[in-house]
Amino acid sequence: MISGILLALIGGGFVSLQNTFNANVKKQVSVWTTTALVLILGFAASFVAGLVSKGSGLFSFQAEPWFWFSGIVGVGVVACVTQGVQILGPSHAISLVMVSQIFFGLVWDGLGWFGLEQIPFTWQSLLGVLLISGGVLLFQLGPKLEQKRLLNPNAWPIKPNN
Repeated sequence: MISGILLALIGGGFVSLQNTFNANVKKQVSVWTTTALVLILGFAASFVAGLVSKGSGLFSFQAEPWFWFSGIVGVGVVACVTQGVQILGPSHAISLVMVSQIFFGLVWDGLGWFGLEQIPFTWQSLLGVLLISGGVLLFQLGPKLEQKRLLNPNAWPIKPNN
């Protein structure tokens, strides 16, 4: 369990770092060039690492045929998140990606789709998603609300003391 938590935390760091790098690359080239570069380099790195660690076992894969095409989904991930980071900035875009991932993960688990074991939907799950979403909303809107308050102190019900 601890190793899974650590790997998830490290993976989150990698996702944030990759998306920041991707957004900087996209400033110089198109989103499609960025996506191709990311996926080609990722293929090369994972191919070499797989050969080193698994040898010919790298090609032993038993799954439903449509799972073989998950890399195509990766094109959507890289293209959408790269542009989102460029438009919103890394912290805002990644926070929205995180909420979306949690929501859809909850849906996939609850419905048992894509070969996952069905996990019952509970009110605690809903509360967790709502709390995380509220935190992200506060994170997204907080600076704007603070700036609005500083620019127009009369816009808030509580007036600052003189």
